[in-house]
Amino acid sequence: MKSRWASAIVNGLLIAATSITLFPLLWMLSVSFMQPGAASTYPPPLLPAHATLANYHELFERAGMGRYLVNSLLIASAITLGSLLFNLGAGYAFAKLRFKGRERLFQTLLGALVIPGQVAMIPLFLIMKELGLVNTYGGVIVPALASVFGIFLVRQYARSIPNELLEAARIDGASEARIFATIVLPLLKPIVVTLAIFTFLASWNDFMWPLIVLSDQAWQTAPVALAGLSREHVQDNELMMAGSVVTTLPVLILFLALQRHYIQGLILGSVKG
Repeated sequence: MKSRWASAIVNGLLIAATSITLFPLLWMLSVSFMQPGAASTYPPPLLPAHATLANYHELFERAGMGRYLVNSLLIASAITLGSLLFNLGAGYAFAKLRFKGRERLFQTLLGALVIPGQVAMIPLFLIMKELGLVNTYGGVIVPALASVFGIFLVRQYARSIPNELLEAARIDGASEARIFATIVLPLLKPIVVTLAIFTFLASWNDFMWPLIVLSDQAWQTAPVALAGLSREHVQDNELMMAGSVVTTLPVLILFLALQRHYIQGLILGSVKG
């Protein structure tokens, strides 16, 4: 009897926490289908009295949200692919390759984790300016091609790869590039998926750096464009909610579709590290 009551209490708390978490998202979706001004009434309605797609039509036809979503998709995809290339290589090198100063260099990288990213934005912007990358996709992509967290995550997982397996491949005459491509990468698949999802979500949702480095409105990403749109339509709650839906929906679908791999990679990385 006690176990049933305990189970009921735990399930009830979980349902309550889930409801509290999901309610703002569901209300955002509901408001996006309301008539202009409907959400400003008191008390605000939970469901649209007369559902309409006018807000989405204005968002794409007049506000040009489609272009900003394409910008975000291109930037996030490029950052994800480049980040995988650099982080996987660096993480594997720190885990399995021996070179002078390896541990000291890795400790230095870990020390950089405690430095807020905002501190480096001004010198980073000046570097991008000298390279001629301001107001270009490259200005957003290049600084995100490698991250300390990504290197750390891959290193912790790669340490679990048996050294005997790598030594056997070297004895058979395989080059380091071939070992990495044919042996290491398949073993790193769970952490590759995890890192790809994490990187894509972070780059898609990034607001501050694209706002700083992309001055031309045509190059802006969806979060930056949505913030600018809110200043122009400060009273149009329904249009803002529609913009929030189309900005949130792609990454939400991606995470829900791959969440099993994401969680598995995090668990395996923490246990094996």
